[in-house]
Amino acid sequence: MKKILVTGGTGYIGSHTAIELIKNGYEVLIIDDLSNSTIDVLDRIEKLSGKRPVFEQFKLRDSAKVDDFFEDYDIDAVIHFAAYKAVGESVQFPMKYYKNNLVSLANVLDAMKENNVSGIVFSSSCTVYGQPDVLPVTEDTPIKPAESPYGRTKQIGEEMLQDQTVADTNLKAIALRYFNPVGAHESGENGESPTGVPNNLMPFITQTAIGMRDELKVFGTDYNTVDGTAVRDYIHVVDLAKAHVKAVERLIESKSDKQYEVFNLGTGNGFSVKQVIDSFVKSTGVELNYSYAPRRDGDIEQTYASTTKANDVLGWKAEKTLDEMTSSAWKWEQYLLSLK
Repeated sequence: MKKILVTGGTGYIGSHTAIELIKNGYEVLIIDDLSNSTIDVLDRIEKLSGKRPVFEQFKLRDSAKVDDFFEDYDIDAVIHFAAYKAVGESVQFPMKYYKNNLVSLANVLDAMKENNVSGIVFSSSCTVYGQPDVLPVTEDTPIKPAESPYGRTKQIGEEMLQDQTVADTNLKAIALRYFNPVGAHESGENGESPTGVPNNLMPFITQTAIGMRDELKVFGTDYNTVDGTAVRDYIHVVDLAKAHVKAVERLIESKSDKQYEVFNLGTGNGFSVKQVIDSFVKSTGVELNYSYAPRRDGDIEQTYASTTKANDVLGWKAEKTLDEMTSSAWKWEQYLLSLK
């Protein structure tokens, strides 16, 4: 059984990916510092997949602990999620993001080389494109100066991977540039549960709907979009998790065309913030208290993916609708309420 290290594996996307990996016959090992997740996520992964992952809690910036972990386990490939990810916070605290996101990746790549681990899937982001001149965004869309330190860490992370594949001819890397993950497991028993005030739209919507937040602020009403609010390509987290399984298979089965590959992961459709709100109200029957506010620093107007390469080369396609995304997120929020 192939062993896959999932860094940040108790996080939102990491935990869903761990479930899909186990369902597909992989053994999952998780490193997470629990800075934006909780230990009970392991219980949920075990319940929904039938198997509990190996887990160790520490910061990947601790190179000695990273080295020890790789020496203790015979790892076949790595999926690297672990990173801070709030755009607004990164504008306020850029050094926090550079130290965490880049040193962690460097330590993982060093340990991989030292222990002859030859494949890594990197959690990248559509933020590397900035505000694109032409839509939809393809993998050949020019990389623009990042709009935030968070986006810049993803750009630099990709450059680190490219440089390492040149230096280490045994290494193969796949960067998955995903758009906006939302939704929850179909059971309603695993989803996005950030500590503190959410930075992402969907958990803020669901927390507002249950009265945990006074209201949802919609940042920006004067964008050149269908209704003036920002447009994103929202993708269901389970679809996204399945793409990581496809990428791991591609590495392990040596199907990669070259040492470093990039794939956009999205639905190919752009939805505005207002359209997401409308979908939530429609799919759940729950009204939402929201108001409009000025634009935020670091936000871009609109972006959505071309999915041709992911469909044709990676053999993956997003399947779930926006209504399925919003309704599953609400099911998860209700599940959390039932635990209190």
